[in-house]
Amino acid sequence: MQALSGVDGAFLHLETPQTPMHVGSLHLFERPPGARGDFATAVRRLMKQRLHLAPVLTRRLATMPLQFANPVWVEDGSANLDWHVQRITLPAPGTQAELEDTVARLHGERLDRTRPLWRIWVIEGLACGEIGYYVQVHHALLDGKAGVLLAQTLFDPSPEPPPRPRGRARRAEDPGTLALAAAALARDAGLYVRLARQLPQALQLIGTLFGSPRRPRGAGSGGHLRENLGFGPKTALNVAIGPERGFAAASVPLDTLKALAAAHEAKLNDIVLALCSGMLRRWLAAHGGVPKKPLLATMPISLRASGDTEFTTKATLSLVNLHTDIANPIKRLHAIRDAAGAVKSATQRARGVIPTDFPSLGAPWLLQGLAALYGASGIAGAMPPLANLVISNVPGPREPLYLAGARMTNYWPLSIVEHGLGLNVTVMSYAGAMDFGFTTARAAVGDARELSAALLQALDELVAAGRPRPGPRRARKTAA
Repeated sequence: MQALSGVDGAFLHLETPQTPMHVGSLHLFERPPGARGDFATAVRRLMKQRLHLAPVLTRRLATMPLQFANPVWVEDGSANLDWHVQRITLPAPGTQAELEDTVARLHGERLDRTRPLWRIWVIEGLACGEIGYYVQVHHALLDGKAGVLLAQTLFDPSPEPPPRPRGRARRAEDPGTLALAAAALARDAGLYVRLARQLPQALQLIGTLFGSPRRPRGAGSGGHLRENLGFGPKTALNVAIGPERGFAAASVPLDTLKALAAAHEAKLNDIVLALCSGMLRRWLAAHGGVPKKPLLATMPISLRASGDTEFTTKATLSLVNLHTDIANPIKRLHAIRDAAGAVKSATQRARGVIPTDFPSLGAPWLLQGLAALYGASGIAGAMPPLANLVISNVPGPREPLYLAGARMTNYWPLSIVEHGLGLNVTVMSYAGAMDFGFTTARAAVGDARELSAALLQALDELVAAGRPRPGPRRARKTAA
């Protein structure tokens, strides 16, 4: 029996039919020449051998009596792999667009809570000859960095799988009512004490970060930090949504982005944010116009300590000003660099007091009620948005990964959209590329591929703007 953290429990309680709370990833695999055998069958066989290495895939929910607190995880080693690993064939001719649309449809379907909260879809019929592979995992199980840890368990570093320790997934009976209630009360009592001890330090830190408006506006200053606070402008992205999803993918050479970062004394994440800002300017120009007020992005920042391999969510959300009101791409990048640097600096200073867990007594009733009210009331379409979209950048594997001898060529992430947040851009670095995944609510974005095209145009613009312009030619002097 393992308790869910307060953050992980929130992903369960905020889930509605319109807002599933799972994340995912879409991969392409290139089978070696002459490879034989059914890929889906090979995947099931490997999963059966490796389930004991990834306990996160054998956990099932055991609900508290009357749902008065978060449920707990119990071991379920009897996962039905014929259900968890499915095969699907694309309609001819099997284009990239048909792959993206199929994955978008699958991403809109909720996971079955009576089973371990994950699923895999082997997608055949691609015209390019590669195999699609869509993984769906509930966010209550893991965050982005934990997802990378899971990938290292499920995939191999070479075509020939290295030997792995043998084992067997166990199955545990659901704990009794009294055991569940006692565990919830004891856990929450300890959390209340911990939060009370951290409160004075948290208040002091807030005063330090925002106390003096006269501080110089250097990177990480309170001035730049205040630029990220407030409400964003109302856009077509910020509406109440339904369950229909859209998805598009784009890949950019990692060396190109690193060169831009070095040229502008910026972080790689600053370049990602600048590309998303340029993308939004293009998309908004075709959908209602670019607002005079800059858009705000909510950006997850990991709080995971080095070496922490626990499968849970350890991150916080921040706000970053995307400065979409600045037309010049270089000036816009520099403004984003300063704003994002201030947020990163503040988060690092507050790392010790930002809670990654909180008490859950009454949380299921409260959060489920709020989620239902928020979606049904239309508040998301009426209120000014705290943020206009989600942007997440997750460092991924540097070397190629393999599965059943097939080489993974792409690693596109999918994530969550919400009422009022109809676009989520999640980025994963993988084997020399930055793979962008655009998850959308169709109520907000009719065609997600407009976004992937706009991002590549924003990259061209930023690269071109950074090139030195040729100076005026001087006339040659001729001999007398």
